[in-house]
Amino acid sequence: MIEMLWALVAIILIDIVLAGDNALVIGMAANRLPEHLKKKAIWWGTFGAVAVRFLSVIALTWLLLIPGLRLIGGLALIYIAWKLAFQDKEHTVEAKDTFWGAISTIVIADAVMGIDNALGIAAAANGSFALVIVGLLISVPIILFGSTVIANLLKRYPDSVFVGSFVLFVVAFEMLLSEPVVGNYVDPLHDVVEHVLPFAAGVILTAKQYYRSRIKQSL
Repeated sequence: MIEMLWALVAIILIDIVLAGDNALVIGMAANRLPEHLKKKAIWWGTFGAVAVRFLSVIALTWLLLIPGLRLIGGLALIYIAWKLAFQDKEHTVEAKDTFWGAISTIVIADAVMGIDNALGIAAAANGSFALVIVGLLISVPIILFGSTVIANLLKRYPDSVFVGSFVLFVVAFEMLLSEPVVGNYVDPLHDVVEHVLPFAAGVILTAKQYYRSRIKQSL
């Protein structure tokens, strides 16, 4: 029960940090369209983007069940979490002046930007397709309605991004420890140690990330 609650909280925080700016891109892509076509383009473009996101998460959830791929996925998630505090969050998306051009831009842009989000949801769900569905149901309203609020929140409190980094680090190390190749070396450890390791690693890496991105750059 506790593990499921942690997975759900992790999915929500990952969605907030990684999916919050997608709707801004959707709006930019349809910006040049007439008002009566803009809403339709945003709706159908979002529908297509959500469909692609759904397929991506389902595919990643299934792929992460294959031995060896959890190790790759965990390392990729560590990289995504680390770069989160250093990347430029400004997006330059070319606005299209045709209905289908705007829709295709929205779907492609969201597919590219949503890879990290899809991997994060799949990793946090840990093979549970029920949690995958819950994660997608959470991310869709965030993409549609919450991006402006979240973008303003992250702009006002930029250090809140480290909460998302910490969660991603923990989920990444949980994925690494669940990989059979790594698990063979971890199994002799006490269960408590196995549960503490991801959080300890998350604290250490987040502290290092904060030092590199905030303190060291200000010196």
